[in-house]
Amino acid sequence: MAELAAAAGVVAPEKAASLRTVVAASSLGATFEWYDFFVFGSLTQVVSKTFFSGLNETAGYIAALALFGVGFAFRPIGALAFGRIGDRVGRKGAFLITVALMGGATVAIGLLPSYATAGIAAPILLLAMRIVQGFALGGEYGGAAIYVAEHAPSNARGRSTSWVQTAAAFGLFGALLVILLTRLMLGKAFGPAAFDAWGWRIPFLFSAGLLAVSIFMRMKLQESPTFATMKEEGGLSAAPFTEAFGRWKNLKLVLLALVAVMFAQGAVWYTAFFYVQTFMEKFLKVEATTINGLMMAIVAASAPLYVFFGWLSDKWGRKPVMLAGMTLMLVAYFPGFHMLAGTLNPALAEAQAAAPATVIADPADCSLQFDPVGKASFTSSCDIAKSVLANAGVSYINEAGQPGQLAIVRVGLATIPSLDARGAPKDVAKAIKATVEGHIKEGLARAGYPAKADPKRMNLPGAFGVLMIFVVASTALFGPIAAFLVELFPTRIRYTALSLPYHIGTGWVGGFVPFTAFAIVASVGNIYSGLWYPFAFTAIACATCLFLVPETLGRRLDQ
Repeated sequence: MAELAAAAGVVAPEKAASLRTVVAASSLGATFEWYDFFVFGSLTQVVSKTFFSGLNETAGYIAALALFGVGFAFRPIGALAFGRIGDRVGRKGAFLITVALMGGATVAIGLLPSYATAGIAAPILLLAMRIVQGFALGGEYGGAAIYVAEHAPSNARGRSTSWVQTAAAFGLFGALLVILLTRLMLGKAFGPAAFDAWGWRIPFLFSAGLLAVSIFMRMKLQESPTFATMKEEGGLSAAPFTEAFGRWKNLKLVLLALVAVMFAQGAVWYTAFFYVQTFMEKFLKVEATTINGLMMAIVAASAPLYVFFGWLSDKWGRKPVMLAGMTLMLVAYFPGFHMLAGTLNPALAEAQAAAPATVIADPADCSLQFDPVGKASFTSSCDIAKSVLANAGVSYINEAGQPGQLAIVRVGLATIPSLDARGAPKDVAKAIKATVEGHIKEGLARAGYPAKADPKRMNLPGAFGVLMIFVVASTALFGPIAAFLVELFPTRIRYTALSLPYHIGTGWVGGFVPFTAFAIVASVGNIYSGLWYPFAFTAIACATCLFLVPETLGRRLDQ
C-alpha cells in the first residue's frame, strides 16, 4: 500500500495549484466518498428487507443499523493505516487510495445478491463491503483536512477547511437526491414496489461515475508545501504510532481531542442527520418521500453554515464556536424531538398524552427487545405485547404484574390481554401473535393512535424549524473542527494523531447513534429514551471542552 501511495504521490503538475483548486479538489473528493457512505445509511429500511429477510421486522432493522455502524467501527483502523502513510509518504497519496477503495466497495454493494438469492452469504458479503468502506473513509478526512490547512493562510484556515466539512452535507444531499429521483422515476415507470425490489441498487451503482471524477481531480494535485518542506529537511517521523501514542505530551492531545470535541461531534452530527431519520420513519410513521424532502432541505441549508462558522472561528476562536454548538444541542435534544413529534404526527402526540399505553406483566416473562441474530422467538405474552407496540412506534410504560400472570396492555382506560405462544408450533405461534397484534392495534386505533402520520395535519415549516435548530448546533460544532484538529497536533504526526480521535468519535460514538438509540427504545419502550445515548456523550464533551481545551487559533503549522 505504501508503494502505491508513493507512486500516487509523485504525480504532480509542474505548477503548484491555487488554494481554490486545492479546496475544490479536496472537498469534491470527500463529497463523493461521503455520498458513497451515506447512501447506505439512507437506505437502511430497504437494506434490512433485502439482506436480513430471515429476521423479524424489529431485529432486521436493528441488524441493518448495526451494519451501518460497522462501517464506522472500522474507520479508526483505516485512520491508523492511512495516517502512517500520510505522515511517512505524503498526504496526497493516502487520500488518493482512499477514494478508490471507497468507490469500488460502494459499486460492489449495488451488485450483491439478496438474502433470498444467496442466503447467509448475502449479509456476509455486505458486511465485507461495509468494512472496506469504513476502512477507506478512515483515511479520507484527515488527508483532506490537513491538505487544505497546510495550503491555507493562517487567518483563513477555519474558512478554508470548513469546505471539507461541507463535503458531508453535499454528500448526504447527493445521496438523498439520487434516492428520491430514483424512487420517483421507478415509481412512475414500474410501480412503487420496483425500488424496494431492485431500484435501490441504482444509487450505489451511480457511484462509479463519481469515482472516476474524484480520481481524475486528485491526480492533478501535488503534495502540500508543509509536508514537502519537512520531507526535504529530513523531519519525517520514523515511527508515527510510537511518537503519537507512546509519548504523553502527544497522547494527551489525542485524548483531549477525542473526549472534549469528538465525543460531541459524533453524537450531535449523527443525531441531527441520521437518527432523526430513524425517529421520523419508525416512530412517527412519516412517509419516506416526506423524510427525504425534509432532509434534503435541511442538508442544503446546512452547507453555507459550515463555512460561516468556520469563518467565525477565524474571528472569535475555535473553542467558543464549538462550545456554543455543543451547548445548543444539549438544550435541544429532548424538547426538540418532542416538538418534532408534535409537528409531523400531532395525532400520535395527542393520543400518547390522552391515552398512554402501559404493559402490565410479570418481569420474569419479559425479554430484552433486541435480537440482532434472529435466534430469540419473543413468544411470551409480555414479549408479544411489547414487540407489537415497538413496531407500531408507540411509547409504553412498564408496570410489574403478578408472578405468572399473562401480560395486559392498557391503552387509556381500555385493557387488552396478551397471549402466550411459548412451546407452540411455529404456525400456531404466528397465529397467536397475529391475534394479539390485531387486538392491540384495534385498541390503539380506538384511542386515537394513527397507523401513520397524516400529511394533512403535518406542520412541515414547523418541522423544518426544529430540524434547523439541530443543524445550527451541529454546524457550529463541526465547522471549525478541521482547523482546530490540524492546529492541535505537530506536523510530524499530524495525519496519524488527528485521524484516530476523529474517527473514534465519529465512528464509534456517532456511527452507532442510530443503532444504539433505536435498540434502547425497543428495550425500554419510550420513543425518546434513545436520546440519552447522544446526550451523555455531548454532556461529557461540553464539560471537558469548557475547562481543558486550549485555543488554537493562529498557531503555526510548520512545527
